[in-house]
Amino acid sequence: MAMWIQAQQLQGEALHQMQALYGQHFPIEVRHYLAQWIECQLWDSVELDNQAEEAKAKRLLDNLVAELQKKAQLQGGEDGFLLKIKLGHYANQLKSTYDRCPLELVRCIKHILHSEQRLVQEATNASTSSGVQAMDSLSQRHQQINQAFEELRLATQETENELRKLQHSQEYFIIQYQENLRIQAQLSSLSSLPPAERTQRETTLQTKRATVEAWLTREASTLQKYRLDLSEQHQKTLSLLRKQQTLILDEELIQWKRRQQLAGNGGPHEGGLDVLQSWCEKLADLIWQNRQQIRRCEHLTQQLPLPGPMEELLSKLNADITDIISALVTSTFIIEKQPPQVLKTQTKFAATVRLLVGGKLNVHMNPPQVKAVIVSEQQAKALLKNKSTHSESSGEILNNNCVMEYHQATGTLSAHFRNMSLKRIKRSDRRGAESVTEEKFTVLFESQFSVGGNELVFHVKTLSLPVVVIVHGSQDNNATATVLWDNAFAEPGRVPFIVPDKVQWPQLCEALDMKYKAEMHSGRGLSEDNMVFLAQKAFTSSSNNPEDFRNMTISWAQFNRESLPGRNFTFWQWFDGVVELMKKHLKPHWNDGAILGFVNKQQAQDMLLSKPNGTFLLRFSDSEIGGITIAWVAENPNKAGERLVWNLLPYTTKDFSIRSLADRISDLNHLLFLYPDRPKGEVFAKYYTPPLSKAVDGYVKPQIKQVVPESDTMLDADGDFDLEDTMDVARHVEELLRRPMVNQWTSPPSGT
Repeated sequence: MAMWIQAQQLQGEALHQMQALYGQHFPIEVRHYLAQWIECQLWDSVELDNQAEEAKAKRLLDNLVAELQKKAQLQGGEDGFLLKIKLGHYANQLKSTYDRCPLELVRCIKHILHSEQRLVQEATNASTSSGVQAMDSLSQRHQQINQAFEELRLATQETENELRKLQHSQEYFIIQYQENLRIQAQLSSLSSLPPAERTQRETTLQTKRATVEAWLTREASTLQKYRLDLSEQHQKTLSLLRKQQTLILDEELIQWKRRQQLAGNGGPHEGGLDVLQSWCEKLADLIWQNRQQIRRCEHLTQQLPLPGPMEELLSKLNADITDIISALVTSTFIIEKQPPQVLKTQTKFAATVRLLVGGKLNVHMNPPQVKAVIVSEQQAKALLKNKSTHSESSGEILNNNCVMEYHQATGTLSAHFRNMSLKRIKRSDRRGAESVTEEKFTVLFESQFSVGGNELVFHVKTLSLPVVVIVHGSQDNNATATVLWDNAFAEPGRVPFIVPDKVQWPQLCEALDMKYKAEMHSGRGLSEDNMVFLAQKAFTSSSNNPEDFRNMTISWAQFNRESLPGRNFTFWQWFDGVVELMKKHLKPHWNDGAILGFVNKQQAQDMLLSKPNGTFLLRFSDSEIGGITIAWVAENPNKAGERLVWNLLPYTTKDFSIRSLADRISDLNHLLFLYPDRPKGEVFAKYYTPPLSKAVDGYVKPQIKQVVPESDTMLDADGDFDLEDTMDVARHVEELLRRPMVNQWTSPPSGT
């Protein structure tokens, strides 16, 4: 209910925008009387593009109707009688409207709640506790755009008023012109009258005609000036419209697309599309009004031709306004939900395209069909250079046609491709060392529709972000590298799909940090020390100074084409292995700060030797993709008084699918303190698996418990556990299962 309380405090244009969210599709009274209930529901958990979610949406609808009916029944007394009837009516109305399409109700309410949140946030940003602090840059930019719209509205209203005056003046001119013709006809008919009477009538009519003709001459000059002045006003308005449109399409929309692209790397989810749509709709409305005014001017000019340059001026104005609206329509055909950028053949995928001005231009009155095809990088270049008039394809997409639907509740016109599948792909000849996972394609969406009673016909196209096509899951890692590099370093307006071959190391660090934070769902990303560790790995350097890497560049080959020294994997493959391991098994421990991770073996030894015996830390393996090891400090059993740092062979995803990290740490009694000095129970106890307390179906289930061999013959000179050249615990358990067991299985006491 907190959001609704804040929404009611909105003022001016923000309040008007909030009120405009409501109507017959969702009455504002329902929002008011069920505010707390509405804000407590998990609307965002419903996937609107997934028909399987319809049952969940239906439950929300039924619960909403039930809450309304309950609220209605609680109304009593004379004052509550009308409200009782009204709420009951709304319950029946919502049930009738959305019973067959409950997902539309969810779409409507999500749109309302997100819009209210945006309006409240903008209002909050626009004011401060003192009421005088300057607004942030975003609010200032939005205010400038809104002020420009107000200027355009006033300018359009002024030309409308002037056009009406011109029309009235021209209509009166035509009346007087007809009067002049009537006088002329009367003069012509005087020949049949007697001379005396004819002379008298002729003198009167001649005087009257002279007066009218003098007026017509003056008025014709005035009308021409009115027309020229109005034409000049339209030119100024179109100049303002073009400037505003450039700001919205070439800056705001491009920035939104850039945010959308970075979201592919884990950046903040792109927001603000509804704001962009509202701006584009305002543009469309103003452009259309001015276009209609110019056409009316043309009609008036044709109705009463006068000497002068008006015909050429109006022709240019008409061409200019058509160019402006064409640019608006073609630029606002956008991809709201991108297809997956790593696209596996024979696998279902989805995408959504949206026409931001579709509702305003009534395109939905004859819903257009959208077609999706996959094209190569070369084909995309040809399309953007207009060298290709028809859509060539580099593969076959199933279920690639979709009709655009208009959603009245949100005012959006969009096409939801829910069940596309790439049946086959045609690859081009690769260059040099380029692999299949470096080849980029794009999904082209295109449609055709008309507006204004077929006055204007538009053929619109839009390209998805680059996609890498794979045929097997083993290619996913390298394909993701291509996508990450492209998303991070693509320049706006580039030729498809050119990216730099080398980038500054801090730029790559920013991209890796963004990816890492997104996968961890946490604000804890990569620290400066972590970045130094990664730089040491990427550049084979021993420097610990961040400044040494600040101006260094890293190439694509160093990132994911050339193997690291002494390894059979690349820098990215190692990093991605860490990300996958953390995401699948260790995310809570990273977010708790329990995993140092980015520490090499020598650093771990130096850190642990300064701590008491039993102190341990967790670091990522240098030698294995997606591995993490436990290092701890303890006495050297072969030399009294000497302390060594021991390392377990790295655990991998396979190991943690057998027994969790927390349980493994719990099993090892010689691990006492997590570096630097945190008792291990304080950090890991909440993740321990509870012990079994009783038999199930008459059987006692055994439990796996890891052990570390104590014999010094099991240790190598470096302090690594050498179970046949170091065996990890999971494999150790598997080995133990093949021979007689001694205290390796633990079971609950009998009778419990």
